[in-house]
Amino acid sequence: MKITTKIGLGGGCHWCTEAVFQAVKGVENVEQGYIASEGDAREFSEAVIVHFHPEIVSSEDLIRIHLHTHNSTSDHSFRKKYRSAVYYFSSEDEKVVKKILEKLQPEFEKKIITEVLPFKEFKPSRESLQNYYRKNPDAPFCKRFIEPKLKKVKNYF
Repeated sequence: MKITTKIGLGGGCHWCTEAVFQAVKGVENVEQGYIASEGDAREFSEAVIVHFHPEIVSSEDLIRIHLHTHNSTSDHSFRKKYRSAVYYFSSEDEKVVKKILEKLQPEFEKKIITEVLPFKEFKPSRESLQNYYRKNPDAPFCKRFIEPKLKKVKNYF
């Protein structure tokens, strides 16, 4: 029996994030919705929970993919809605995620702004938005924003 674990990821639109991680080998399930943390990050922000098999795909690989498929190095006016974050589920995970971000920083010219935050609460997206790319692969949004990210995942990861 394969063991699964999970990680929360937020960055850009959750339609995009969901589609990216649904395309990764070793990912069993992607829950699309909104994650709340604590402090300044207590408001819900678009994100996904990725359930994965660590013997097939590592948390480092998932975080690398996440950083390279959203704008993880610059702030913008929509950061509250699209918080760049990795959400952890245990204090052990927090340490691991921080080390991974330090290790991956040299892959970027600018400083990574992605936050490492405790997971507090999840609200799923309404049903009509879930699996958006799978349901609407020919939609203009999918062609313009999701497909380039999927191509990047296929070519580099």
